[in-house]
Amino acid sequence: MISMKDIYDTLRTAGLPVVIYGMGNGADKIFREFSSRGISVSAVIASDDFVRGQSFHGFTVIRLSDAEKLFDRMIVIAAFGTCIEAVMNRISDISKKHTLFVPDVPVYGDNVWDRDFYEQNKNDIQRAYELFADSRSKDVYEKIIRYKLSGELSELQSAYSGKEEVFSELLNLSENESYLDLGAYRGDTIDELLHYTNGKYGYITALEPDRKTFAKLREHTAGMDNIRIYRMGIWSDDTDIPFGGSLGRGSAIKKNGTEMLPVTKIDTLYKRRRVSYIKMDVEGSEKEALLGGIQTLRRDRPKLNIAVYHRSEDIFSMPLLLHSIVPEYRLYLRQHPYIPAWDLNLYALTH
Repeated sequence: MISMKDIYDTLRTAGLPVVIYGMGNGADKIFREFSSRGISVSAVIASDDFVRGQSFHGFTVIRLSDAEKLFDRMIVIAAFGTCIEAVMNRISDISKKHTLFVPDVPVYGDNVWDRDFYEQNKNDIQRAYELFADSRSKDVYEKIIRYKLSGELSELQSAYSGKEEVFSELLNLSENESYLDLGAYRGDTIDELLHYTNGKYGYITALEPDRKTFAKLREHTAGMDNIRIYRMGIWSDDTDIPFGGSLGRGSAIKKNGTEMLPVTKIDTLYKRRRVSYIKMDVEGSEKEALLGGIQTLRRDRPKLNIAVYHRSEDIFSMPLLLHSIVPEYRLYLRQHPYIPAWDLNLYALTH
């Protein structure tokens, strides 16, 4: 199914200076990955507005134009995430002048896409491919896996599609949805629901674990009827577990978390209530969320909107898990515009 091309082999044999573009957590992970694989970095750059003589991993951060004066030819590594159109266009413009790669490093977990990871999982990768309900999903799946292996921006971009098609042609949300928003953030995905349902709904339950973000969510939803919000996480059991907060969208359940967070199950939330639509973007805890909702999923068959980009294996393990829980689900995969392959979502419905 996939013609493999490993970004790390490419970089090791390219014979060109490698320049990191970015200074955040993604760049930290890429530095570590490169170091473990014997790939040397020659410079660190940032957008002109962000260059103020900072130091990052021992390099003085410079502008792209400064790097161009140092190196006749170079490889630029885009090492941060963005969905801002102007920034994505800037990265595309750089790719037209220089060889550019966007390594796929996981948001959570230790597995990294390379030839070995592909070989170890190719049977599951193929099994998941066969589960998708339409040719578009299979095409997106192939392109994203090729991107994850190669780091080629063109592969990622060729998989893009907007959300309008998903909401108008796949999910077809009604004005009476019982909606569960897992990872509600500040209310942006509640607004998304309302946009596609003429501002109407049956009932909303929203969970957001981060303390500061939850306060924003509470403020955003003040005055809304038929809504309950909880500062909780979602899990496979009802318990308290370590949590790393104060990271906004990046706040997550972590073994080394600095506070204990109450978590619950979908099955607990909906023991006496039915749910018709679940959105799930829970920073790498999607598997546990599904395992804690098996009874509800089998009983209600809700429409599902699940992030499958946090862990390297999510793109194939989540379709396989969901199929094992409710084999009748029709599965769809869409990559919405983002660099790297974030906002990659699995959609599921039975009617």
